[in-house]
Amino acid sequence: MRTAEPLTARQARAGVDPARWPDVAVVPPSSRARAAAAGVLVRRALRGLPLRARFAGSGTFGGGGPLLEIHDPRAFHARVGTGGLVGFGESYMAGEWDAPDLVAVLTVLAGHAADLVAAPLQRLRRLWAPRHPHAERNTPDGSRSNISRHYDLSNDLFALFLDDTLTYSSAVFRGFPASRDLLVAAQRRKIDRLLDLAGVGEGTRLLEIGTGWGELALRAAARGACVTSLTLSREQRALARERVRAAGLEDRVSIELCDYREAGGEYDAVVSVEMIEAVGAEFWPVYFRTLDARLAPGGRVALQAITMPHERMLASRDTFTWIHKYVFPGGLIPSTRAIEETVRDHTRLRPARRDAFGAHYAETLRLWRERFTTRAEDVEALGFDETFRRLWTFYLAYSEAGFRAGYLDVQQYLFTKEGAVR
Repeated sequence: MRTAEPLTARQARAGVDPARWPDVAVVPPSSRARAAAAGVLVRRALRGLPLRARFAGSGTFGGGGPLLEIHDPRAFHARVGTGGLVGFGESYMAGEWDAPDLVAVLTVLAGHAADLVAAPLQRLRRLWAPRHPHAERNTPDGSRSNISRHYDLSNDLFALFLDDTLTYSSAVFRGFPASRDLLVAAQRRKIDRLLDLAGVGEGTRLLEIGTGWGELALRAAARGACVTSLTLSREQRALARERVRAAGLEDRVSIELCDYREAGGEYDAVVSVEMIEAVGAEFWPVYFRTLDARLAPGGRVALQAITMPHERMLASRDTFTWIHKYVFPGGLIPSTRAIEETVRDHTRLRPARRDAFGAHYAETLRLWRERFTTRAEDVEALGFDETFRRLWTFYLAYSEAGFRAGYLDVQQYLFTKEGAVR
């Protein structure tokens, strides 16, 4: 275990590339008083949680539960004191803390997310919490940049931990615990369920918003549908088109580099899988009006969406988080209430069905995380350094913990539009 060390105002972290990770490579300036105050707040937040925290040089704090090992308390407190939860994630990336069971620690924290910050500070969130950069608004140009920063990292990177379908959304399993050899079938089960909800079959004109790497478009085309699929990721489009060509389905599938707001035409069905999280609250009305406008009377929309409790969404929607900074710029997870109110107030669509299956996402993420961990050397061979690997380990564990704690959920919606059926 690393021992505590004297902390200078801009102390460099060994092994962290300052050009690539400037805010991880150095500890932010923090006075002793501020770091001490952060230490008090951290202990207060942890008090009463089923969690133990071991601070190097000062013993273990807490009553029991999974262990949080803080190797460099002064650096940890400096980051949390200046950056809040962003600093908490950056401290993990810098190797200043760790956990034998990272998911268990993060599950405890996710389960108490509403209580970690004291009520008086919660009420002052607008004053101390960082705000979203204006450049990351999900305008057409902003969306292209935001999407590219995640999905254009490398097709080979995603292929290392996803299954052979290259599906990057929650699977639907038959039972738990899930195993990796069942992931392909579970992903296809999820896709087929969405296609069934949307009534996709022979001759269906299908619009897909958010291509991924093409598995849903391929399965819809195999049913006889004519598919137009939209993406903003050049990397995804290239590989999805290659897969369509290999399947001999070019006459049935068109994959376009196109923002959903620029889509035209009329379709019998629209499917969108975990795309709304990248839309942003400002543009939710535009997104759902687009679904409505593109859908023929009598048509169906099948939507898969990650959701969070409405009160937590309202409390955090304007806050710039670690996930925004390092994983999904511009993203915002909606609540079921926000989705249903937006649809009601801005479209002619009507909700016909909603099914939640958050436990399946926790298992999906576990399988991805375990695969990512076991293939660390392959990730490194692609040019991704240790800081990136810690970043993605934290991201996958953080997401899994959210579903295990019930802080996050995932829904499949069916929306219908009255009128004559084609």
